[in-house]
Amino acid sequence: MLNWDLYLITEESLSAGRKTIEVVKEAAAAGVDVIQLREKNLSLREKFKLGQQIKKICSRYQITLIVNDRLDLALALDADGVHLGQSDLPLRSARKILGPNKIIGLSACRDQEITQAEADGADYLGVGAIFKTKSKQLNSDKNGIGLQRLAEIKKRTDLPLIAIGGLNKSNAPQVIKSGADCISVITALTKAEKIENETREFKQIIKKAKSKRRVLNCQQKLVKIEKNMPKG
Repeated sequence: MLNWDLYLITEESLSAGRKTIEVVKEAAAAGVDVIQLREKNLSLREKFKLGQQIKKICSRYQITLIVNDRLDLALALDADGVHLGQSDLPLRSARKILGPNKIIGLSACRDQEITQAEADGADYLGVGAIFKTKSKQLNSDKNGIGLQRLAEIKKRTDLPLIAIGGLNKSNAPQVIKSGADCISVITALTKAEKIENETREFKQIIKKAKSKRRVLNCQQKLVKIEKNMPKG
């Protein structure tokens, strides 16, 4: 079971003029759990060079390195895994190439996609966009899938859910309460004035929300047990 709280997706074009490597250094020092190398505007060679730098930082801080879309790049970097979209290489084929010990995440929001992801052996699901966002294509309507749909997905799968899309410190507690196991962000960190401080605060908020959810789940289980106990 993956035990992540905060998942940073890199994108220099959305980093308020900062270099991605500087964003990564600050977030890593503050305890971000996962870094996904995205960088839609870079060539493959440029991504590889950047990925080599990021991998050194991830190794130093024991952070998981995921590559977006590109299986070849994940292999070349010996990254911890890859994140695939619905139009990328099929997960089963990716698993044959990467082997059983690498992490493969899949973007999935529709019931059929989730069922297929489970059958194909996904390690986690990327779910969203939860709210309206400019940095990710929406899988449903222009305003995102919303918290109710997130809760529905949580009920139908045991796979870890990585929520993405329009997330910040203010709405993260509700997203966790609705079923997300990890919060994935781009601009909430990349555009922060002080990335280290923002990362630490974000993680504290997520951990607190998870703790509250665990307590609530325990209370609900106790209520069910009491209802099922024989009377008299």
